[in-house]
Amino acid sequence: MTTVSVVVGDLTRLEDVGVSVEAIVNAANSELRPGGGVCGAIFAAAGRSDLEEACSALGGCRVGGAVSTPSFQLRARGIRFIIHAVGPVWDPLDPEECDEQLAAAYRSALGEAERREVASVAFPALSTGIFGYPIDRADSIAARVVATTPTRLDRVVLVGFDASRGAGLRRALERAQSSD
Repeated sequence: MTTVSVVVGDLTRLEDVGVSVEAIVNAANSELRPGGGVCGAIFAAAGRSDLEEACSALGGCRVGGAVSTPSFQLRARGIRFIIHAVGPVWDPLDPEECDEQLAAAYRSALGEAERREVASVAFPALSTGIFGYPIDRADSIAARVVATTPTRLDRVVLVGFDASRGAGLRRALERAQSSD
């Protein structure tokens, strides 16, 4: 049975809060190019040029999909892989399609973690930064998907970058787990 939890911290420095995982998920764009927010932090921590070269070789990723690269400099922190999951840009005129694409991105990332045979993976909140996804809605989707998708993973961690984001993710996870 997969354990799902929420922590507050820097996704690239989870050891600072006593958490170790074998893979982290990047909130990627479909071109797999360096960005801002969590994407920028991951590129910086992994080694921008190495990660950029590895991502370029993959040729992109569709919305709702996920691909992986080595973790480069993050290997020293026990992280073996970076899983690049592409969530949708929020479109208030088509919220149901956006919800389906966001759920698909989480499921694809879980599948990629299994394919890479890791036991643990940590997720940021996909699509909530520059992609503009409503945070509460995104939290609910993330929690529901990771709590209900059968996997061989031992542990899935949802990471909030501050106390407020962590609290929102915890509430969403409690709702998702109580509706099982």
